Amino acid sequence: MHEVILYVTLALAISVALNILFKRLGISQVIGYILTGTIIAYAFDLKHLADSRALGEIAEFGIVFLMFSIGLEMSLKRLKELKRFVFINGGLQVVVTAVILFLVTRYLLEIDVTSALIIALSLSLSSTAVVLAYLKHSKEIHLPYGQRAMGILIFQDIAVIPILLLIGFLQYREASVGLLLFDTLVGAGVIVLLFVVGRRLVGWILRFAAETGEEELFIGLVLVITVGASMGAHELGFTYSLGAFIAGMAIAETHYLHKVESDIAAFRDLLLGTFFVTVGLKIDLGYLVAHAGQVLLLLLAVMALKSLLIYAVVRPGSSRNVALESALSLAQIGEFSFAIFALAMNGGLLDSELEQTLIMMVVLSMVLTPFYLGRVHPLVSRYCCPEEPHVELAPLSGHSNHVVVCGYSVVGKIVARDLRARGIDYVVVDNSMKHVHEGLDRGEPIYLGDLSRRSVAEALSLEKASAVIVTLDNPEKKRLVCETVLEVNPDANLVVKILTLEEKALLADLNIREMVDSKQEVAHILVDRAMRCRVEEGISTRGAPLH
Repeated sequence: MHEVILYVTLALAISVALNILFKRLGISQVIGYILTGTIIAYAFDLKHLADSRALGEIAEFGIVFLMFSIGLEMSLKRLKELKRFVFINGGLQVVVTAVILFLVTRYLLEIDVTSALIIALSLSLSSTAVVLAYLKHSKEIHLPYGQRAMGILIFQDIAVIPILLLIGFLQYREASVGLLLFDTLVGAGVIVLLFVVGRRLVGWILRFAAETGEEELFIGLVLVITVGASMGAHELGFTYSLGAFIAGMAIAETHYLHKVESDIAAFRDLLLGTFFVTVGLKIDLGYLVAHAGQVLLLLLAVMALKSLLIYAVVRPGSSRNVALESALSLAQIGEFSFAIFALAMNGGLLDSELEQTLIMMVVLSMVLTPFYLGRVHPLVSRYCCPEEPHVELAPLSGHSNHVVVCGYSVVGKIVARDLRARGIDYVVVDNSMKHVHEGLDRGEPIYLGDLSRRSVAEALSLEKASAVIVTLDNPEKKRLVCETVLEVNPDANLVVKILTLEEKALLADLNIREMVDSKQEVAHILVDRAMRCRVEEGISTRGAPLH
């Protein structure tokens, strides 16, 4: 017991020290956690813990809470909106990537059919832990490429179930294909049942806890729901994280959504750090040094091939930028590959040296990904459309006492016209190329950019602006923009158009000067005009000459 506490305390101290340093250097915390695991493994001869089933299951709950928080953002309505990204893009990505990788490994590398199939399926998956953690932290999850990446990752997490069932089928040959398909269909039915039942129960249970007024009881109940759903799904043959995702979707249908999301943030980040520490434990420095060239070459080849295939899948219906950003962000190999390799090894389906090479490829890809992931969006945005003159925001650095208008749809056009008529200095920013071209044709001072990006907000000199007017319709995007504006200028004169009471509640915790409810303002104007007409009619009647 004493040694366990000592190791945990040392791991915590090392990770904190490394991440403080990495934070100053702009390096992802993921790297700090992975290095912590490697340092602990070699400093205290704990490499054997990499194969600890108990530690692996504890670490997996980092992904559980991450998927739970993603589920909170995936109400049934939201999932319907993303169905194309989840089921079409996600399904095509997994199938196409697996087929191409199978053909390459089987006929080009001449690996046996079973091993080639396992390798192809495992390498077709991307890292939920690394990519979704980054997208949520950077808030790029609401950008077009972030939505597509999230949809594909959700499908990949679902696809893990039939993949694991298939490996079990390969291990026990007496099972039939019909039984495999039957198990898959039963699994899909159970998922739907869990969601339907959970959606009805969760709201009532959370209300019961909230009415007690005790914060710890509410948090405790959220943890019970999350862990209980995960364990229940696991007992039924699914992944822990899929159960958590369903629980999150159920809570997303209640009005406790935002409170739950803030309450579980600390647990999610801590356990996710534990997961990356276990990844660091798996690094065999001796093997990596001896086979560094081979591992790195294979990894780069896989990432390049995956990028090309994902780009081809996402490109129809998406811009070149969005398809390229999605492809690069999902090029790495995912953490669920560890589970696939372990199951295959236990069944004697993989050679031990081949497994070690594959594990090193997965670990190395998860180490490299945080270094380039944060640069994908700015680099693609800069170099994919260099011919667009309105992308350059540098000339605005000297602006002051101006109004920034976010969005150039119908309302944005009217706002810009009114500001111009009053002789007020203003600039417009919009991330739609169509809207930007419309503005340029009208001679507007309009720029292509996403105001939820801090770099764009700073380039617009928000700290010197007299006001910021947000005319967007998308509630989530609107909140991201408001958060960024207030980060750059906490005292900003922020005026936001809202459409519903739900939007007002979503923005209530932000320091917004004015929220203009379009429906309420129209109602006031209608009553005002009606009363004015009545008064004018009365004056006209009283002033009429007598006959």
